[in-house]
Amino acid sequence: MPIRVYSTLTRQKEEFQTVEPGKVSMYLCGPTVYKPAHIGHMVGPVIFDTIKRYLAYSGYQVTWVVNITDVDDKLIVKANELGTTVEALARKMTEDYLDNLRTLGVDGIDHMPYATQYIQEMQEIIAGLIEKGYAYPLNGDVYFECTKDADYGKLSGRNLTEMLVGTRAETRDGKHNPADFALWKGSKPGEPAWDSPWGPGRPGWHIECSAMARKLLGDTIDIHGGGLDLMFPHHENELAQSESCTGKPFARYWLHNGLLRKSGAGGKIGGEHSRHGDQPAAGSDLMAQKAEQEEQKLAGSKGAESVKTAVFAKFDPETVRFFLMATHYRSPVDFGDDRLAETAKSIDGFYRLIESFSRATGTDFYALPVPATRADSEKNWASTASANTSYETELSALRTHFLDAMDDDFNTGAATAALFDLRKTLNSFITDEKLEGDGRSNTAAQAALLRGIMLFKELANILGVFRKPLEKKSAGGADDEFVNSLMQLLISLRADARKAKQFEIADKVRKGLTELCVTLEDRPEGTLWRRD
Repeated sequence: MPIRVYSTLTRQKEEFQTVEPGKVSMYLCGPTVYKPAHIGHMVGPVIFDTIKRYLAYSGYQVTWVVNITDVDDKLIVKANELGTTVEALARKMTEDYLDNLRTLGVDGIDHMPYATQYIQEMQEIIAGLIEKGYAYPLNGDVYFECTKDADYGKLSGRNLTEMLVGTRAETRDGKHNPADFALWKGSKPGEPAWDSPWGPGRPGWHIECSAMARKLLGDTIDIHGGGLDLMFPHHENELAQSESCTGKPFARYWLHNGLLRKSGAGGKIGGEHSRHGDQPAAGSDLMAQKAEQEEQKLAGSKGAESVKTAVFAKFDPETVRFFLMATHYRSPVDFGDDRLAETAKSIDGFYRLIESFSRATGTDFYALPVPATRADSEKNWASTASANTSYETELSALRTHFLDAMDDDFNTGAATAALFDLRKTLNSFITDEKLEGDGRSNTAAQAALLRGIMLFKELANILGVFRKPLEKKSAGGADDEFVNSLMQLLISLRADARKAKQFEIADKVRKGLTELCVTLEDRPEGTLWRRD
């Protein structure tokens, strides 16, 4: 089936068709770097990194831009509080942001422009808007005149007349209308400033993204993304000024991800009972959703802690990424330690599957080569998965389920559910064929398991998970040789106690290890251990 995406602009799903066949231009609004990144800053990059992965897998050449706002009122205020410069603060906080993206495996960004590098391009757009009658200078500032844009409000669905109800026709600062927004701001003494035809100043927030997107991706881009909280006024104003300047559509598809909100109650992660696989209803009142989600969202302005302190210090980054994948990107995300703990427990089964595969085959899962594109996958699957067995049929069905979910507006919630089902199928196959015991010599079963595991890795790579081993999961879970040797001694003593029918002692060993978050698994080939 063709890829279909839900565009905020049209309030419906549309078949994905790009400006230039075979290529995708994608822009995501990045952070204002005035304080350490919190978990909310990570949501968009993880989602759109996955979207890029799937589009590239589907054969598209994707160019992805994420901007850095390094001049803004918040930056100026914070730099003054800290007794530093705006430039130094922005540089430090940008490095923190990039470090967190690397930690979460977000490595698909092609361009990360700084707003201050595109002042000239911003001024050119502003001058063009003034010339066309869409903007006007005022005492060193320049404003976009919203009433001159006939379809202003089309993205958010807000009517300009309704916006102005209850406001004065003339405002104290001389703006033509209260809704008019700043394209250029005259700088106060001590603030960052650039020369301009309207006097020394700095750009307004909205014009920054228009200039960077246009310079790097062209007049019309394929995908413009961002959090639902940015839909109005930021994206609305971006759209208005860009289209008024060029006379062309600014973006073909507007994709808005749901916001994080503090977790209330838990629920099962993964499998057919997942609460996160369903997509939000199309055509619903997005402004109402925006208001509700913003009221509950986790954000720096509401005291959200640094992601390193609040999240990475407690949970493995892969757990965080998988957690975000378990929800459809347009849905709000219930975020909290309880939900992350559930996710960590749920995905531990995938690590055990990887360990079982390695024991059964002697092969390193992480070194397996898998198809990088859907076309290669189709060829590979057609040539290798030809056996007419219930196992092969189930693999094929789950592969289709995963890809259909991703084709349908990048539904990672349903895609992760397919991974859980695939894990169950592979575990059952290993058990039924006794591949960790007497069945190791069954070369046909080994080959069949390899096909299934390679499919699992191929699909997991699209979501950006299980790409590299975790230290705590490697070498049987041991951090060093001493701990491993000590564990083997305890396992041996427990085995001796069981042979001597000293079951009380054997149970005491297991119970004590359980209290230390160590799980023992008695298998035909011996007892294994792992940390929980």
